[in-house]
Amino acid sequence: MSVLKSRPVLRWVVPAVAAATVIGGGAAIGTFAAEAEPSLPPRTAAQLLVDLQTAQLDGLSGTVVQRADLGLPPIAGLLGGTNDLTALVTGTHTLRVWHSGPDKQRIALLDTLGEKNVVRNGRDLWTWDSRRKEASHRLLGTGAGERGAHEGGAPEVPLTPQEAADKALAAVDPSTAVSVGRAATVAGRDAYELVLEPRDKTSLVHQLRVAIDAREHVPLRFEVFATGSDQPAFEVAFTQVDFRRPDADQFSFNPPPGVTVREESAERPAAPTRKPGADARPQVRTVGTGWTTVIEARTGEALPTGAAAGATGGAKDPAGGAIAGGLGSLPAVRGDWGSGRLLTGKLFSVLLTDDGRVLAGAVTPERLYEVARG
Repeated sequence: MSVLKSRPVLRWVVPAVAAATVIGGGAAIGTFAAEAEPSLPPRTAAQLLVDLQTAQLDGLSGTVVQRADLGLPPIAGLLGGTNDLTALVTGTHTLRVWHSGPDKQRIALLDTLGEKNVVRNGRDLWTWDSRRKEASHRLLGTGAGERGAHEGGAPEVPLTPQEAADKALAAVDPSTAVSVGRAATVAGRDAYELVLEPRDKTSLVHQLRVAIDAREHVPLRFEVFATGSDQPAFEVAFTQVDFRRPDADQFSFNPPPGVTVREESAERPAAPTRKPGADARPQVRTVGTGWTTVIEARTGEALPTGAAAGATGGAKDPAGGAIAGGLGSLPAVRGDWGSGRLLTGKLFSVLLTDDGRVLAGAVTPERLYEVARG
C-alpha cells in the first residue's frame, strides 16, 4: 500500500502547505526578461487596489509561464506524485489560458510529452490528458461558480497571475504593508506594480509583487520573494496576452479518436464507510494569525520516517518505500517539544514529529518548535 494512502496526512497536508506558502506562501531560476521602465501617471496603492477589485474582464487568452524555486529537497517531488498537478510547485511550466465570462474557461498545461486540459463550458466540465489518452466529463450543478475550471482534481496552486493576486489580496490586513513599486513592461504591456510586505519580520516571505495592467487593471505578473533573496522563489506571468473574447470553439471539447472517456456523476458520491483512521482527514488547528500562521495536523500515529518503514513499504510499493526512505533522510531534530524530522524551503518550514504531528508555515523552524511545545 502506498505511503500516501496509509498515511493520509501526507496527501492532505503537503499540497495544502505548498499552495499556502506560495501565496504567503531543480536549478536556480532567473526573473522574466526585464524591459525598460515605462513612464506612467502616478497612482497610489489605494487606487491600485480599487483598480484590481473593480476591473471588468469580458475575455482573455494568453500564454502563462510559471516558475518555482522553493529550495525543496528531492523528497518533495515524491510527496507531490509524478502525475499530480501539484508538481506545479517545482520547476518551470507553460500554460495556455482562455477566459470568456464566468462559465467559459480553459486551462492547458503543456509539457514535452503532451498536455493536460481542463475545459469549462457552461455546466460541462471536461478534463483531458493527451499522454494517457484519457478524458472525463461531468455535468456541473446549477450553482457552480467561476472556479468551475478548477474542479475535477485541478490544483489549488495559482495557475494565473489573477488567481495568485486574488489570494494575495485576501491577506491584505493590518499585518501587511502595501506600497507602489516600479512601473514595468510585462508581455509587451505597461504595468504598475503593487507591493505587499509582511510587517512581522519573522515570516520567511519578504514581499509579494503584483504587476497590474495600466489599461485593463488585471494582474499580468505575480512574484513571491523569500527573505534575504532578490530573486523570486515563485512567479507566474503572462508572456503573451490578448484581451479580446476568445472564439466559442475554444470551449467546445470533442474527445480525439482513441481517447477513453469516463462519465462522472454530477453529484459528488457520499463518503464510503471507513475503518477509524483508515483515510480520514487529520485533526487540524491553526496557531497565530497573518503571515506567521502555523498549521498543525495531528495524525494519531507516527509518520514513516525511519529506514525500517522504507524497507517495509518498498517491496510492495516502490514509490511508497521511496517516500518513507526519503522522509527518513530529512534532518533529525529534537528539543523540549519532542523529536522528529525537518523539511525546509525558501518560503516555509515543515516539522514532522515522531508522535504523529505535522506543523507547517511560512516561518522559521524555531517558530514551529515553539508551537510544538504548546
